[in-house]
Amino acid sequence: MSKKLPHRYQAIVMPLVLSVLMSGIVSFVSTAIANGIHPDILTLWIKAWAFSWLVAFPSLLVVLPLVRRIVAATVEQPRSN
Repeated sequence: MSKKLPHRYQAIVMPLVLSVLMSGIVSFVSTAIANGIHPDILTLWIKAWAFSWLVAFPSLLVVLPLVRRIVAATVEQPRSN
């Protein structure tokens, strides 16, 4: 038995993982720039990350289909043999 999710979940899992990683990275950089590196940075970052992710995940769900169309219109697809 496979421990992977079925392919039909890809449309949710990909933006979920992407939003967690990107919002985490961007919120950490923004928090560090705004507040400097100090003992409370992790607490500030987690709060910023939580809010950022709440915006990032639904945004990706809405924007990703448009991004896929833009990429398909600008990038040549491989030819099948």
